[in-house]
Amino acid sequence: MATLRKGRCYSNVTRAYTRKSKFQKKGYIKAAPSSKIVRYNMGDTKKEFPKQFVLRAKEPVQVRHNAMESCRTLINRVLQKRLGKDFLFKIVTYPHHVLRENKMLTGAGADRMQSGMSHSFGKSAGLAAQLKRDDILFLIAVNDKDAQLAIDALKMARPRIPGKFYVEEI
Repeated sequence: MATLRKGRCYSNVTRAYTRKSKFQKKGYIKAAPSSKIVRYNMGDTKKEFPKQFVLRAKEPVQVRHNAMESCRTLINRVLQKRLGKDFLFKIVTYPHHVLRENKMLTGAGADRMQSGMSHSFGKSAGLAAQLKRDDILFLIAVNDKDAQLAIDALKMARPRIPGKFYVEEI
C-alpha cells in the first residue's frame, strides 16, 4: 500500500481546486475522496459557556483532513477524560480543497509506464482546509474553572498540524 506524502508537500496555500459538478465534463475534479473528519461538534452543543478559546493561524497554511482528525481525537480525549460532557468543541474550518498527486514510478521499466509531466494534473489524494492569517481552526468553550485545561488541550494539538498557530480567548 502506498504511504502518504509528508505534510510539508501540501502545506503551502495554492489555488483551491474544489469544482465538483453534477455534470462530469464540467468538473475539474472527477472524484474527490471523502473527509476523514468524523465529527465537527462535540460535547454539550446546547449549553452556553462563559469562556471560549480558539486556535488561530499565524500565517497562511493548508491543513490536511487527516491532521485535523488527529488533533480532534487528541483534544476530544483530553476534554472528555477531565470534563465528561461539560464542554463544547468545534472544528470551525471545513476541508474543501482537493489535493492532487502526480505519482512517478521508479525502478526498471518505469519510463515505459508513465507519461511524466505531459499529463500532470494528478489524481485526487486527499482534502485540505485552506487557512488565511488569523483564521480559526478549532474552538473550545468551557466553564471558568476549566479554562486552563482548554488552553493546554489546544497547545497539545499544535505539533500535529503544519504552520504556526496560537491560542486566543474570544
